[in-house]
Amino acid sequence: MYGRLLNMASISLAKKELKQESSNLWVESYRMESSWEPCAHRKLHITPGKLVENNGYILISANGGLNQQRLAICNGVAVASLLNATLVIPEFLYSNVWNDPSQFGDIYQEEHFMNMLKDDISIVKELPFHLKSLDIEAIGSQITDADLPKEATPADYIKIVLPLLLKNGLVRFLGYGNRLAFDPLPSHIQRLRCKCNFHALKFVPKIQEVGALLVRRIRKHSASRSMLDTQLLGKYIDNNKDHDSAKGSIKYLALHLRFEVDMVAYSFCEFGGGESERRELQAYRESHFPLLLERLKNSTSPISPMVLRKLGRCPLTPEEAALVLAGLGFERGTYIYLAGSSIYGEDSRMHPFTRLYPNVITKEDFLAPNELEPFKNFSSQLAALDFIACATADVFAMTDTGSQLSSIVSGFRTYYGGDHAPTLRPNKKRLAAILWENGTIGWNSFEDRVKKMIQEGQKVSMRKFGQSIYRHPRSPECMCTQP
Repeated sequence: MYGRLLNMASISLAKKELKQESSNLWVESYRMESSWEPCAHRKLHITPGKLVENNGYILISANGGLNQQRLAICNGVAVASLLNATLVIPEFLYSNVWNDPSQFGDIYQEEHFMNMLKDDISIVKELPFHLKSLDIEAIGSQITDADLPKEATPADYIKIVLPLLLKNGLVRFLGYGNRLAFDPLPSHIQRLRCKCNFHALKFVPKIQEVGALLVRRIRKHSASRSMLDTQLLGKYIDNNKDHDSAKGSIKYLALHLRFEVDMVAYSFCEFGGGESERRELQAYRESHFPLLLERLKNSTSPISPMVLRKLGRCPLTPEEAALVLAGLGFERGTYIYLAGSSIYGEDSRMHPFTRLYPNVITKEDFLAPNELEPFKNFSSQLAALDFIACATADVFAMTDTGSQLSSIVSGFRTYYGGDHAPTLRPNKKRLAAILWENGTIGWNSFEDRVKKMIQEGQKVSMRKFGQSIYRHPRSPECMCTQP
């Protein structure tokens, strides 16, 4: 789509390679006037903690993939505190999309989860015997998305859920996800959400060990520990049993490239593939999104693919992502860890990217088949390895700010990274305006505008009302400031 820009990018990267220019791309663009540090785990005198009286049991049946489940767990912890209830270790619903039978204990350390939150809420591994035989749906204690509004407030829970909890002694949230608003919320509940996400949810040793192996092999060394390493990998980051590590070290950039077929089809954008692409994506929509197509039939003013692109609603192609990195000045030899599922169009779509950046790496490149075998049929556990590689990277770049993985990873890097874990966030509307001039724009102008766009997204600020506490943890309920 952007042959002229790609040629200019290639020439620019070649010149930088010859000059061996130094780069400050591996550090934050903005330093913080005061230092923010993690403190959601600290016990505060104003925190209510557990109450003696208990209103019953809350069961969470979380749907989606790894990151959607994570949000459901933390929201469930918050709701248990809000309603003064005991939380049963959440269960994960099996999905034909994710094809993963993993349960909580297959991904997270149950004992650590319970111990970390024991002063805040009561948690049990299963219901008491006298409640196990109840037909929860028959007694009216099953809560679905139809019963609760999206981003429900504490008042909604007290009005809709608490009466059922008091009446029957338990409620089950089926397919629980984004059903608790970020604001307004009592500060101790907000703090508890942070404590759950950043401190209570630790990956099981099996995931930590292989994650540490992956990170060490990418870096080609086992030194330079960070707080992110310690929190995500525990003792395994110091394991030196991997004798294949070469001397010296490299920095790497992790990229979450959201260009899977479902994302592409759902967007209704066009990506330069002509009529064959349009037919292929329409067939996918008819198979996977029939309700969406039905709604669009009744729409009076459908938006054209051209307008969608100008509005910044189209997923970034691998080609566009490569141009952004080149515009920022990342060297051709940069190691780029690619997270996520299969790219739509595979090699043909990735060719413009690898033409500029040949050192694209994945977990399959650094882990042997026998090391990946235990995770083979468990997509959420594989996603945990991507989560680790992205969160501990020297730089993390996202192409879609609405992605749950990108959101939670960037929050982790803010919480534990200080000002040493830069995250690159494109403004897709501004980028679309820049790329719209691909036939006339000069490379120097392209570089300047891309750099300004990314720098704007890196400015340090406190969480604003309504923003996700998981993505924007710089908030008095989650982090503390030091002058």
